[in-house]
Amino acid sequence: MVRWWWPDAHVDPREIRREVDQLADAGFGGAEIAAVHHSIRDKSVLDPAGHGWGTPAWNAAVAAALDQAAKRGLSIDLTIGPAWPAAVPTITPASAAAAKELAHGTAPVPAGTTYSGPVPPPTIPPPLAEPPATSPRSDEPPAVPRPDEPPAVPRPDGLPATDARVDEPSAAAARPGEPPATDPSGSELLLVQAARIDPAHSTRDETGLDPASLQPVPLTDAGTITWTAPADGDWLLISYWQRGSAQRPESGPHTTPESYVVDHFSQAGTQAVIDHWESALLTPAIRKLLKQAGGALFEDSIEIETDALPWTPALPAEFERRRGYPLTDILPVVMLANEDPVFAYDSVLTRRARKDYWDTVSELFNEHHFAALRDWAHSIGLRLRAQPYGLQTDAIEAAAIVDVPEGESLGFKNLDDYRCLAGGRDVAGREVLSCEAGAYQGGAYTTTWKKLLRTMGGAYAAGLNQTVLHGFSYADAPGAGWPGFAAFTPYNGTVGYAESWGPRQPTWDHITDISGYFARIHLIMRQGVPRVDVAVFRQTGYTKTGIGASWFTASGVPSGWTHQFVTGPVLDLPGARVSDGRLGRPAYRALFVEGDRFHANACTMTPGTANRLLEYARAGLPIVLLGAWESASVPGVPHDGADERLRALLTALLAEPTVRTVATAAEVPAALAALGVRPDVRYATPSTLLTMRRVDGEVDYYYLCNGKHQENVKPPVTAIDHDVTLSRTDPHGVPYLLDPWTGGIFRIAHYGADGDGVRLRVSLQPGQARIVAIGRPGLFGDRARLGGPAGRGGDPGAGRRAHATTTDADLVRYDGNRLVVRAAEAGTYTTTLSDGRTLTTQIGPVPAPTELSAWRLTVSDRGPSRATHSVTLDRLLPWSQLPELADVSGVGTYTATAQADGPAYLELGEVTDTCRVRVNGRRLGPVDQLHPVLDLGPYLRRGPNTIEVEVATPLGNALRVADPSVYGGLTRQPYGLLGPVRLVPYGEAPLG
Repeated sequence: MVRWWWPDAHVDPREIRREVDQLADAGFGGAEIAAVHHSIRDKSVLDPAGHGWGTPAWNAAVAAALDQAAKRGLSIDLTIGPAWPAAVPTITPASAAAAKELAHGTAPVPAGTTYSGPVPPPTIPPPLAEPPATSPRSDEPPAVPRPDEPPAVPRPDGLPATDARVDEPSAAAARPGEPPATDPSGSELLLVQAARIDPAHSTRDETGLDPASLQPVPLTDAGTITWTAPADGDWLLISYWQRGSAQRPESGPHTTPESYVVDHFSQAGTQAVIDHWESALLTPAIRKLLKQAGGALFEDSIEIETDALPWTPALPAEFERRRGYPLTDILPVVMLANEDPVFAYDSVLTRRARKDYWDTVSELFNEHHFAALRDWAHSIGLRLRAQPYGLQTDAIEAAAIVDVPEGESLGFKNLDDYRCLAGGRDVAGREVLSCEAGAYQGGAYTTTWKKLLRTMGGAYAAGLNQTVLHGFSYADAPGAGWPGFAAFTPYNGTVGYAESWGPRQPTWDHITDISGYFARIHLIMRQGVPRVDVAVFRQTGYTKTGIGASWFTASGVPSGWTHQFVTGPVLDLPGARVSDGRLGRPAYRALFVEGDRFHANACTMTPGTANRLLEYARAGLPIVLLGAWESASVPGVPHDGADERLRALLTALLAEPTVRTVATAAEVPAALAALGVRPDVRYATPSTLLTMRRVDGEVDYYYLCNGKHQENVKPPVTAIDHDVTLSRTDPHGVPYLLDPWTGGIFRIAHYGADGDGVRLRVSLQPGQARIVAIGRPGLFGDRARLGGPAGRGGDPGAGRRAHATTTDADLVRYDGNRLVVRAAEAGTYTTTLSDGRTLTTQIGPVPAPTELSAWRLTVSDRGPSRATHSVTLDRLLPWSQLPELADVSGVGTYTATAQADGPAYLELGEVTDTCRVRVNGRRLGPVDQLHPVLDLGPYLRRGPNTIEVEVATPLGNALRVADPSVYGGLTRQPYGLLGPVRLVPYGEAPLG
């Protein structure tokens, strides 16, 4: 899919239909329509009243997109509002449905003195009417404690009860006053408290308070304060102000009147979204068309921007109902100012209090926002696709609620961020994990497909199976210059976010090769059900943090282990049950539990979760716990003997024979081995290989990629070449290689049996991927390809053919029903077969490799001039070193003559960016863009052969001169065929 950016409704329905056709012709399955125009700095050229989001002009364009998509077999996703976060024009900051915040004010009161005066005003002033400055998509993780903080020692005591209730103020409590005339937020004084300062608990950034001293402060009839501090220390008065945050969606205005962000934690906020859609966007025509081409309602990451505390009016009542004590008891230590905490009790109590606050917010968020939106989306024929993160909420649980959870390549720090969402998705029994792909900062018009492919390769191994490219810009917009409107570039006057893919890009000439690759990966990654080795239990379900799992992230993945993350609410799902010693739909072999990585590594768990784990252990699920779980505590503030109940359950759990405890992460593999747990995939040596297994009946599908698990990997990813053992469901299953580029299906002729698995040699370049299927002989019948252009290969029949188990040749392959040996050098080669025979094969003389250095280059310039350039080369050089091509972007065709005396490989070496190859006028199948080596065996003829290599580039070099005020600072890129290009002959002979 693509993100399809429109400059609001400044679009022509005829062009909309044309762009749907462009996407369909390019092999895409759908588009997500979004009103985004960050690149338009002068918003006065826009007409939000006549051409804004949700206007009749917008609806007409959406109807045209849906209608044409239905005709072309595409699906259309609709974003929930203009830009992000979710917002509607039917509310003001003071509305009940608008996003809220809680600000605070303070006044010091020395020991024994009396404060007499007004209520302390908010430290952070109310939001003003001016819109906030636009900012790039945030890739910062939530503000959470560092995972390397030492574990805190749990303490069983709780907080003192007070008679102050935020949701039920007494007659003497604060009365709402008139907000200042310049304050559009509807500020309301909620409560005033007093607390004694406790220097022992103060930090550099937080003022320590004594929780036992916390007390409500009444107001006078005049609405002021007269209060005398006890003589036992210095005190603070703290006022709390509820108000609208006045947040607007990004880079507005998109509507008239202007839209404001809704309250994501209340029914009112979600209902405001639903009501506006029902009344203004869902015209009869659109309702009908959604049944034909509608895909999903989409919500971007939850970027709630407030310098105070995120809030909703029902929070105090909901908090007490869910947590069992008043929110007023902990209100000081959950307050935020400029996104930082300002007060603290002792460290354990503070951690527990903040955990209770955010757990409550998370529950309200998931129930009132995602669950309600999902149900409504279903009622109009759509699914709900969402990026359920951005706050300190349980995104893993949210991924189980929405129909299609989505991550992002920009903000996610490593593959564990995807594995969090995949855990919720898979336990809930959902199918798709999506990704906003390729939003590189400063990468506009310079991003290569190779970069995107390397970025995404590892994500598929983490469970991703839908790619939404960032993005596809509508052709034009008011004030846009060549090459057309782009949503995110220029960005603040300079090069913006990648990328505006589409026909404007020279590489679009080769787009069906790229889209075919993505389609085949997605197809395989949706077969059957996932199989994952280990579920890692998380007390806190944040994602977009890069924080992984002890041992598994750093050591388990490089040795073949796979894992996902689950939280307590996910384990409460109907599908989270143990069967045959495995947990849930992903059939986790084991459950791993460690301290809370987001809260000082504390060993915490709710009694409900502990009881669930005890049920799992008694049902035969292996469980490994890391840490001192004998003295564990509940995550939040304990009450009614919760800690004692938890420890009793854990005592029973630790006594089960299927449970092991370890003191250090290094002991985890030995504990798993003692429980008889081993990974589905085993490597001969630690590796950068990443894998994902799917099982469909008795057929196993393995996605294999040599990719990054963590960003900034040192040393960087290099080529791999080692044995890998893959578990198989069918004990007689045989392996097939599925080429995601060509669609070719090849029965693998060289492998060994290793217990219940198949042992293969895997050789992959950085970012390169392959798919292996293991099933019965004859699984694919006469099929020789998996969609796309025909590829050589196929299944040599349903019989149990002998295969090679060892060989010193370069390759053994099936040719029909016989085995053929291939080698790059002459000689005698020995091969052992599965039936016990050892055979020798003679390969005759093989010519030496030759380098192709003389080329004729013709370039179609895709810059504003649209010129054609012809160059004769006696050696390959990047265009940047050729004066006539230094600032050219386009499509170049390289032509050379090569002498051949038999079959050979064509090695292209380095190419920027995409390429296609023709031999003697015949176009070959798609080239693996990450490892451009082609087998020319069927295409070469003896004697001279014409080799043509077509290379397409990004637009960056052309934009350096076409728009120097924005792109002039770009480094000139080395476009073209860089080589070295070699013809590498090989010899073949039938085995024996």
